[in-house]
Amino acid sequence: MKKVQKNVYGEEILLCSDNPITGFFRDGCCNTDSTDFGEHLICTVVTDEFLSFSKERGNDLSTPVPEFNFPGLKSGDRWCLCAERWKEAYDNNCAPKIFLLSTNSEILKKIPLEILKPYAIDLD
Repeated sequence: MKKVQKNVYGEEILLCSDNPITGFFRDGCCNTDSTDFGEHLICTVVTDEFLSFSKERGNDLSTPVPEFNFPGLKSGDRWCLCAERWKEAYDNNCAPKIFLLSTNSEILKKIPLEILKPYAIDLD
């Protein structure tokens, strides 16, 4: 049985997106393990600005890739991003908003909660 993973608050991680289906395991959640070298930990809502930024950095997330059953992302889609890509976007003032309840607690080893919280769209 697969271990239940936790979000940044130590609670069971919530679904990020099942349309399009996201996550390293394509289970809709930002779950991870030692084989996830990209660390797909942070549940975001992508924007056109971020998608352009990512494409400029060599990771085109907006173009469909049918052979991998990838529809391509559009602004407003929720997606589990790699920790380093989000941090790079943050450093370049184009980080997308995030869902902390759907973001894996492992992100806290890379990015402090104090940096993440201002980008959260699921806080009270």
